[in-house]
Amino acid sequence: MKTTSKQFMRKAITQLGVGSLTFALASSSAFAQPSAAAKDAYPEVSALFNAFDVTQAQMFEEIAKINENPYVEEARNSLEEHLSTMANMSMQDMMAEGLMNHSGETHMGMDMTSPYGDLELEARINLRNTMQGDHSDEEAVNSFNNSTALNRHTAEIFKLGRAFENKLFSIYADNSISDKRAAVETAVAEYKADPRHSLASTPKDVEMVITHPHANAFKTAFPRLSGFHWTQQWLQLASLEALIRAEIDDQFSGGMEIALERFKNKIGSAGGMSMYPAPTELPMAAAIAPNLYSQSPEAAIILDNLNVLETIVADVLAYPNLENRAEAISAAIASLADKEMGNVMPEDYLLFALRGGIYNQGGPAVGELSQSERNRSRAAMDMQHTMVMGGGGGTN
Repeated sequence: MKTTSKQFMRKAITQLGVGSLTFALASSSAFAQPSAAAKDAYPEVSALFNAFDVTQAQMFEEIAKINENPYVEEARNSLEEHLSTMANMSMQDMMAEGLMNHSGETHMGMDMTSPYGDLELEARINLRNTMQGDHSDEEAVNSFNNSTALNRHTAEIFKLGRAFENKLFSIYADNSISDKRAAVETAVAEYKADPRHSLASTPKDVEMVITHPHANAFKTAFPRLSGFHWTQQWLQLASLEALIRAEIDDQFSGGMEIALERFKNKIGSAGGMSMYPAPTELPMAAAIAPNLYSQSPEAAIILDNLNVLETIVADVLAYPNLENRAEAISAAIASLADKEMGNVMPEDYLLFALRGGIYNQGGPAVGELSQSERNRSRAAMDMQHTMVMGGGGGTN
């Protein structure tokens, strides 16, 4: 039976107590889009943060619409067969069958610019146009709730998570806040005060992003959209890194301009042509915003859990001919939101975060990295590790 808002309020009062509930509601309402100080200091990036919320919600709609289009039934069926086959093959099997190249990337024996051709291209053009538009704070705040591809609970999780990210950006962009670490601690506490919609702030087994039943459907079915989406996530992390580095060392005072220029180069044209490649791996805080992780591991982990969840939701929505999408999304939420179970050691979390390589995750926010420091994708690195640990041999 669906829980009404009144029933939830009664349940919350029982579990938390009236005082705790009041604090949780007040804290949640405090989250908004970038602050006035952030908008004054970095108007273009602040506007993009609003646009990203709207664009991300629209992306889920575009994926669902394409995946239900009867005109791509043949491509959808071929993709389902491919994903099912790949999920049951070892890396050695894939290489033997010619399904994996030397860098660990897989291909389908078809034009991998997009299995859905012009439909995905049109979707990317629409998303880029949306991103370049002017979006009010109200539109951004309500974007996930207005998405028909997401249920209300998932939308509220994304809404709170993106508001938390905006809060971090506002803290580091505001020169009037002298003790930024204390302000971040307060923001983390406010985020966690909503136990129903907050994700864990402890390291989770984020390897699930490449091992869950519908893994890789997003970037396999929608290579343009996944690169576009991960480029947005890259800037959200890179902007935090640029601000923190400027605070630590004056020589990095122009870091935000560098990060913004790199973002534009990665986004490129409407069709996806760009000067620098978009990320081919999910960007994670330990790789793109290491100074944020150093200052507040909890804040960094919250962002990573949120970005992992977004990718898994995109995987589930992108997986062809799937009937139990709602159940699959709920399972992912349960794993990433559980505050007690499923935690891993910090070193395991960091290993996964760095395994795919900084370059493949979009590259550093400010520093230089002109080519990949790894020769395999994150998924292939994990498969290689499994082979070696299992005595299967092979080298990286």
